[in-house]
Amino acid sequence: MRAHPAGPLHGNIQQPSPAGAPPAELGALDAQVWPRSATRVDGELHIAGRAVTDLAREHGTPLFVLDEADFRSRAADFATAFEGADVHYASKAFLCGQVARWIAEDGLHLDACSGNELALALAAGFPAERIALHGNNKSLVELQLAVDSGIGHVVLDSFDEIDRLAPMAAGRVAAGGEPVPVLIRATVGIEAHTHEFIATAHEDQKFGFSLATGDALTAAVRVIREPALRLAGLHSHIGSQIFDTAGFEAAAHRVVGLLGQIHQATGELLGELNLGGGFGIAYLAEDDPVSADDVATRLRSVVAAECAALGLPVPRLAVEPGRAISGPGTVTLYEIGTIKPVRLGSGSTPGTGVGGGVPVRNYVSVDGGMSDNIRTALYDASYTCVLANRVSDAPPALCRVVGKHCESGDILVRDLWLPSDVAPGDLLAVAATGAYCWSMASNYNYLLKPPVVAVRDAVATEIVRRQTLSDVFALDAVLADVPAPAVAPSQPAPEHAAGARS
Repeated sequence: MRAHPAGPLHGNIQQPSPAGAPPAELGALDAQVWPRSATRVDGELHIAGRAVTDLAREHGTPLFVLDEADFRSRAADFATAFEGADVHYASKAFLCGQVARWIAEDGLHLDACSGNELALALAAGFPAERIALHGNNKSLVELQLAVDSGIGHVVLDSFDEIDRLAPMAAGRVAAGGEPVPVLIRATVGIEAHTHEFIATAHEDQKFGFSLATGDALTAAVRVIREPALRLAGLHSHIGSQIFDTAGFEAAAHRVVGLLGQIHQATGELLGELNLGGGFGIAYLAEDDPVSADDVATRLRSVVAAECAALGLPVPRLAVEPGRAISGPGTVTLYEIGTIKPVRLGSGSTPGTGVGGGVPVRNYVSVDGGMSDNIRTALYDASYTCVLANRVSDAPPALCRVVGKHCESGDILVRDLWLPSDVAPGDLLAVAATGAYCWSMASNYNYLLKPPVVAVRDAVATEIVRRQTLSDVFALDAVLADVPAPAVAPSQPAPEHAAGARS
């Protein structure tokens, strides 16, 4: 655990480190962290030309605000950088019907990690031939949906899955259909996180076929011998939130080596190589993610060199950005409800956390929390936020932004500086929440999942509506017919919408 359950002063655990020196300008919007359209107008945060206080008043809080132009321009960045390759949007980052349609319109491919993600994409009209299905435990129902729909690739993850898929594919061929195109997911023995990669002993995981044990080659040979399956190529994925290309380059070296082994063993020349995703984004000003152009240049160079060394034709490349497309362009708006100053030591003279006196951390509680962003609790992820409905010239105060759940680990932003005059009713905006926040949302403590509003040219469109208590009651066998309150505790009524202090 990061901290003792009773707090940092117990269990001989070191006091949490401070947030560093206060920034020169509280509330500044770092261009690398915030949506491309984010700006302040008369002190108030605007996204895509729309004031966040207006959005909160109309839609309530918590609220995900998505800059449509930001999302689509980042998708276009990858499509341009990887021209001639296939860019698959990793839908697990965030998927809804409108996002599926944007991705389809913009010519990208799409990855689904479950039958339900696949079903949503198909229902939204996404071209089946541009969909790949991932997953370490695909069910018979999921595989049958993939076969019947004619999706572009099934990414095979285990020998059991080959056993499940082969009879379905044979049935399709017997009915006059084509063999099912598949990729073999190879575990290449590389784990990449942020600025380092370790090239040993990482086959101990649930995904893919190990290169080290020879399982990947065995699986490829077996698929090639299945007449109803067509081995289109190989797939690998080395991690998430990666800030350099070294891990990708090492993975490309190894997986191209597998292409060579397969050619030697079977004579087959595979035409596709999917190197996965995991491209990082900036959550904090000091983060330094690699650009789509840099990734594309390095990967093309490494794959070309490795293929030349083995005398192989260069396969068609594919990558799977998810967070890098959806993450930076969305912010979450919260309303402050309670502020509780907590002294971080003993003494009689409290301070602000700057200079002398016993430091005080303000616990700033908002109307959401780990039910709409569990990443801080789950991964110790870092975020930043700003006072959004106004600016302030008050001195900085050390703060911790927390949710309203019955958990001491319900933290959104662990340590940061906010103006010392933040007060109940103010709006906070947390940056870079477009990936893995709404998609991992829950109803813990029966809080309701927030809506997602897409904004373009100052026009806001609700693309995911706010969940209601009636929605939740409908799943309860006892309460399905019981009328739910019109306004649930986590859904502010319009007259109580945040931003009153603007």
